[in-house]
Amino acid sequence: MKDALYTIALTQVTGIGPIQAKLLIEMFGTAVKIFDTPIRTLASIEGFGMIKAAAIKKFSDFKAIEEEITFCKAYHIKILCLTDTEYPKRLLNCFDAPTVLYYRGTADLNTSRVISIVGTRLNTDYGKQLTEQIVKELTAQNVLIVSGMAFGIDAIAHKAALQNGLPTVGVLAHGLDTIYPSQHTNIAKEMLYNGGLLTEFPRFTKPDKHNFPRRNRIVAGMADGTIVIETAAKGGSMITAELTYDYNRDLFAIPGRITDGKSMGCNKLIQQNKAAIFTTTEQMMEVLGWQQKKITAKKQRELFVDLTKDEQTIANILQSKELVHIDEIYLKSGLSSSSVAVAMLNLELQNMLVCLPGKMYRLM
Repeated sequence: MKDALYTIALTQVTGIGPIQAKLLIEMFGTAVKIFDTPIRTLASIEGFGMIKAAAIKKFSDFKAIEEEITFCKAYHIKILCLTDTEYPKRLLNCFDAPTVLYYRGTADLNTSRVISIVGTRLNTDYGKQLTEQIVKELTAQNVLIVSGMAFGIDAIAHKAALQNGLPTVGVLAHGLDTIYPSQHTNIAKEMLYNGGLLTEFPRFTKPDKHNFPRRNRIVAGMADGTIVIETAAKGGSMITAELTYDYNRDLFAIPGRITDGKSMGCNKLIQQNKAAIFTTTEQMMEVLGWQQKKITAKKQRELFVDLTKDEQTIANILQSKELVHIDEIYLKSGLSSSSVAVAMLNLELQNMLVCLPGKMYRLM
């Protein structure tokens, strides 16, 4: 728990946000080493400086963090640091990945298929029916459903997942010592047994307005793709959608009438070519590369000709799907970004793979 103690401490150092925390952990390997590093060494890091270095060296409120860890142990809450194997790997590809996550539940956050579903708090009957239908149709695909525990589309998605036996994770904008909105306490309890609750905020953190955009980046970043059901032109769902686009994840939006205020956001995303029009779950699965393709014996034989170990690893990943996103290649290969780039370039030069729009790849 020593590394957890110091990683949580890093999140509480004045002036150190998730971007710089991630950079430091990548440089030093563990949070413990960061705090053990001389102040001048820290200050010499580009873009860091003496003020932030001094803030790290002066931090001393470890007692409060020890109490936080004790609370987590008592309530079976997992503390997931950036370097932990259970940390959501898809988030690691986001430049502003949370330094620490607090998780209580049973779902595998690194399962092979994850979809986020978001939308307005003031949904229509049409939005409700579509959300329930989409979740039901995803049942056979063993998909983890992620949303933000808000009223409206979020809650409908969580409930539909539970009703259909799908795991569902709610991402919170506050600590795990409370549930907001309180009306969702019962569904939150159900989710602990088939899904879970996830947050980057320690206990006593209130659901303040500025916490929700931070929550939304987790909803967007931990999924293969996001479906926007209904949303106005502005609001939390649009923030999640924009983050999904910025993270190069697949974004889907359900179009609506141009006179319908609750469809303006979806229509805008489609108009700007940021989101694909959602028509059917089959269409979505095809875009995500979840439709299985049989590989012929000839293709399999070709893959094993004069490949390096890294090239073979990536080739094996590409064999299993029609289309594979670059983030999935990073996730499943376990290779560094530079190793992936070199191996994929060599495969492309050998006419073994082709790059498609949206950072998708497939075998030739």
